[in-house]
Amino acid sequence: MTSFAILRHLGFAALLMLLSAATVRTMISVRVMDTPEARKMHDRPTPKGGGVGIVITFLAGIAVLYRYAEFARLADPYFRGVIEASVAIAVVAFLDDLFDWPFTVKLGAQIFAALVAVASGLYVTDFRIPYLGPLPFAWPGIAATVVWMLFTTNAMNFIDGLNGLASGVSLIACLFIVFIAEQHGGWFAYASAGLLAAGLAGFLPFNFPKARIFMGDVGSQFCGFMLAVLAVVASRFDGVELSFLLMPMLLSGVLFDVGFTLVRRTLAGESVTRPHRGHLYQVAQRSGVPAVSVALIHWGFALFGGACCLLFIALPSSLKPPVPFLTLVPQCVWVWYVARRAHAAGLERWG
Repeated sequence: MTSFAILRHLGFAALLMLLSAATVRTMISVRVMDTPEARKMHDRPTPKGGGVGIVITFLAGIAVLYRYAEFARLADPYFRGVIEASVAIAVVAFLDDLFDWPFTVKLGAQIFAALVAVASGLYVTDFRIPYLGPLPFAWPGIAATVVWMLFTTNAMNFIDGLNGLASGVSLIACLFIVFIAEQHGGWFAYASAGLLAAGLAGFLPFNFPKARIFMGDVGSQFCGFMLAVLAVVASRFDGVELSFLLMPMLLSGVLFDVGFTLVRRTLAGESVTRPHRGHLYQVAQRSGVPAVSVALIHWGFALFGGACCLLFIALPSSLKPPVPFLTLVPQCVWVWYVARRAHAAGLERWG
């Protein structure tokens, strides 16, 4: 890509950042409030719905992309699938912010959005088992894609409990995808990740380090879903084997926290659907680690995951499979550290 094209794209991204910031500022004035509860980490009513800025920015950008950016076009069915699914998840999540719908309603909307994306053809088609080769049937890729979309959407929703944590991790993941996609000709992923990054960059100053507004479900679910979609798009990068593993490495901190918490609560006989404050990031903050530090640690996990992605791409095929497991190393250290802090603070029950 030429220097002029990059500058033009950066200028467009800057305009979208301003659009996002203006929308977030408007949502602060609207004052859809998030009131404190026992399971939440804030102690005073705070506006929510800042994710509307992220959504509007992304949809405005994707409309321009669809109309004018031939270089970054997907085939029409895929493109329409992305737009329709993203609108569906955003609308239901925003209504949930307003009316606090039951989890079953949110899950139903997520399943619908995932099926819309998959029905358009957006699913992992090159589904390979390391050292064994590709599976001969399409359905494992379809099933894995739906499960991945649901888990990632909810994981980002669950992790959005401290200022800047979910939005910062999402921004870092998007920037790595922009860089990697540009190197490998994945122009739709390049453009889409850039649009999401612009929306997040416009929102983040209003949320970190001190929150004037929260993303709300409309932001966290939308970001989780779109990152899941970007993972599927990235799975088709030319010349990068097993590229569907890139996004899981970038989101390793988020996915590990949620997976670890679900397993721990299940083994303890606790209901996994009951609201709680037992995520690793919540236990760390409750045991005395400053909230800003917890968010920055998760940003570090995303940066480490990005470094693992670059290593993964650079290595020959035979050496790629062990690389994703490197992301577990800082997670194990984090579990050990949080457990020690919790014990010292007398938090024997993490929930």
